[in-house]
Order: sequence, then C-alpha cells, then structure tokens
Amino acid sequence: MTKHTDSLETLRARLAEFAAERDWDQFHNPKNLAMAMAGEAGELIEHFQWLTPEQAANLPRTTRDEVALECADVLLFLVRLCDKLGIDLAAAADRKLKLNAKKYPVEKSKGRATKYDKL
Repeated sequence: MTKHTDSLETLRARLAEFAAERDWDQFHNPKNLAMAMAGEAGELIEHFQWLTPEQAANLPRTTRDEVALECADVLLFLVRLCDKLGIDLAAAADRKLKLNAKKYPVEKSKGRATKYDKL
C-alpha cells in the first residue's frame, strides 16, 4: 500500500466524475456493473488457474502487476455498483466483519476452514 491510498468515499466521487465526464451513467446500472465486476473477477482468476498454492503466492513481477490491475478493476466496479445502489461499502464491510466474528468465534474456528454451520 502507498501513503496516497484514497478512501472509499474519495474513490467513489472520482469514479462518479469519471463516468459523468464520459456520459457512462446511462450504462452504469446495477445489472451491468455487477456483470462487469464478475467479468473482471474472472480475468483475475485466470492468473491463478492451474497454479499450485506455492506458485500463486510467488507470482512473477509482471504477473503480479497484471493481478494488481485486475484487482483494481474488481474494486472499481464494486465501488461504482455500491454508489449506484446507495450502499456505504465501508459500513457494509464493517457490519459483515462483525457478523463473521459471531459466526466464526475464535475458540471454534481458529486454524479451521470449516463453514460456520459445521463448527
């Protein structure tokens, strides 16, 4: 991470301005944004397909740079989708972390990949 990391709100505003300048709001409905995000997630996954866990954790620099851009694409579409739906993404993430903490208490889930309903 760099020191110049934008907050989600700043990023949301920059994306809204970027889309408005290009008259893209007409295309940025929730369905299209969700589909675009899924497509970008697929492009992200392609970089890891058929790799061993060790290979995936030690990507060559050029591949890592490509992965970073795919991650950014996913994030940008997610932030734009949340903006269009009036969702505060940071608040939703905070809420989800709190829910997960209840579903996965440390004493039951530490070191385990078991789903919460099987703990």
